[in-house]
Amino acid sequence: MRGLTVIFKVVSITEPHEVTSRDDGATHRVADAKVGDSSGTVIIPLWDDSIGRFQVGSVYKLENGYTKLFMNNIRLNIGRDGVVNPSDDKIPEVNMEQDVSSVAYPQRPRRRYRGQRTERDRGYRADSRGEEKSDSGQRGKSPPADQDDSDIDDEGEQ
Repeated sequence: MRGLTVIFKVVSITEPHEVTSRDDGATHRVADAKVGDSSGTVIIPLWDDSIGRFQVGSVYKLENGYTKLFMNNIRLNIGRDGVVNPSDDKIPEVNMEQDVSSVAYPQRPRRRYRGQRTERDRGYRADSRGEEKSDSGQRGKSPPADQDDSDIDDEGEQ
């Protein structure tokens, strides 16, 4: 889900650890913050400078956040477009029994890679008369089904 607005209380923050980006090879610090309200808790991954902006016991408002599966568990993410600010709202009690990040969800199957498409696959289909028809509407004769086209030279003659 995208475009979420959530008010939460920080319950705990793990010790930061270093990870290496697959994109550019840069090293980043990451910590997980367990946050919640009266409905339950969820994990928010905190990256680099955002780790120091959160304090356990404080209440914050996240605007334009999103959820994502990480290792089959739901995470609430701040993202590039997300904005987090301290909130004056009071959350006296956090429901620790309902931890949505502890539930394992099945991932959607990934799309299968069909391999390199050949020229024959690109926009050509046989119509009812045995002719090939390109998406541009041009028609060309296909060799008869019983004829091997290996004996046809470059000029189209046998």
